[in-house]
Amino acid sequence: MTASAPPRLPAKIHPLVRAFLQAPGAAEDALTRFGSPAHLVFPQVFADNLERLRTVLEQGLPRYRICYAHKVNQSRAFVRTAEHAGVGIDVASEAELASAVGAGFGSTRIEVTGPKGEEILRELIATGVTINVDNMWELHRVAELAGRHAGVPVLVRLSGFAGTPVSRFGVPLGQVEDVLRALAAHHGRIDFRGFAFHIDSGEPGERLRAVEACLELTERAYAHGLAPTVLNIGGGFRQVFTADADAFDAYVHALRESLLGHGEPMAWGGNTFGFHLEGGGVHGTPVFHKYANTVPADRMLADLLEAELDGHGGRSFAQIAAENLLEVWLEPGKALVDHAGITLARVEFVKETADGSVLVNVDLSRDTVTPADQEVMVDPILLPGVVHTQDNSDPIGVFLAGRLCLERDLVTNHKVWFPQRPRPGDLMVFPNTAAYHMDLSAARASMHRLPPKLAVVHRPSDFSDQGKYEICRDDDYEPALMAGGPPQSAGPQWHEVQ
Repeated sequence: MTASAPPRLPAKIHPLVRAFLQAPGAAEDALTRFGSPAHLVFPQVFADNLERLRTVLEQGLPRYRICYAHKVNQSRAFVRTAEHAGVGIDVASEAELASAVGAGFGSTRIEVTGPKGEEILRELIATGVTINVDNMWELHRVAELAGRHAGVPVLVRLSGFAGTPVSRFGVPLGQVEDVLRALAAHHGRIDFRGFAFHIDSGEPGERLRAVEACLELTERAYAHGLAPTVLNIGGGFRQVFTADADAFDAYVHALRESLLGHGEPMAWGGNTFGFHLEGGGVHGTPVFHKYANTVPADRMLADLLEAELDGHGGRSFAQIAAENLLEVWLEPGKALVDHAGITLARVEFVKETADGSVLVNVDLSRDTVTPADQEVMVDPILLPGVVHTQDNSDPIGVFLAGRLCLERDLVTNHKVWFPQRPRPGDLMVFPNTAAYHMDLSAARASMHRLPPKLAVVHRPSDFSDQGKYEICRDDDYEPALMAGGPPQSAGPQWHEVQ
């Protein structure tokens, strides 16, 4: 391995986000004003993602509903953008429900998913929101609690489809007859809207089998005197992290070779990333396999709608839904916030460890930018500080470390190459962190403050090709800014970057 051609994991970055990072001083000014580290969200990118999904749906379906999956990010700016766009929202807790209502969502545009206990069921029945039932206990309890609240809108989530892993969520297909009998028995109290599912996989065949099973069960529901009008296909539409699939494959190949002792070491502390070494080879599935995806969410959705169903004479899913007046719901989360958020941190110091590895310490912890046990396989971007703009050093491979007092708090367990040696005060940009990355931080374990969340809006200018950026705290964001309107309130919370 040569220093002139180190393996890289280039990240795909939305043009608006890239332009912000390239605007002189924009990222530095944000941290100077609001502190480091910080999460930046871009509502205009969210709106762009939403429009692409809408375009696909409108081409193939007369009836559909998009429900933004709130759980993907706690950002108020995203919730307000979704409300302003007229879509629905999927919430999974009392706090998310309050957030949706506070952002302007009416009950008819709110769906509540996930396992639910007695307390939240009592609250939901009185609100008129759609309850996506997870299990038989929930279904019976909704019927018992409904009382005078006749016609509580309900979806029933199913699981256990052929060829899919066992799931902790949803009613198993083997209990569907019990579901239908219960719905028919409580017809006056429950307004059964249809079936739902969520496939946590990018495998098209799994999702298509779930669609076919739900269409068949919808027919069975008619025979029980029920009149379902909705089929909720859930979320799980993947993100595209990598800007270069070949480069990703080349990095993984070099990493696998390094695990066998060939070439430069590329893993910290014996980490194998889910691989196991046996018989002189590297085997197994890595924890970062989803980062190789190159199919965008709108393409995944279009492929599903256009897929031919064997049990329906080869007609497409979209045709069957339209002919049967079914409203197709979906619950995108990752797909809507894809590339709509970045995390900025500052380099605190650089050191060498006992084995000669170079360790770059940044002022955040691993779980601020890395979900669960995933290894995020895209390169951070190094923005040299104002006093370090000129550097003639060669590319260097480093590991990034966090600031918690845990030996395992490595931000990257794989080696990352930068074009020059990072220095204290430089900025590190972690791309595409809006989906499930920003709100998992354990920073309070050491009483570190949580990173502020900031909304960034680009406003074109008649006097500049680049226009200007306005940054505010996430809680202060209003959608009028995307239309070029003035901030809703003047004050020091707004910061303009030319």
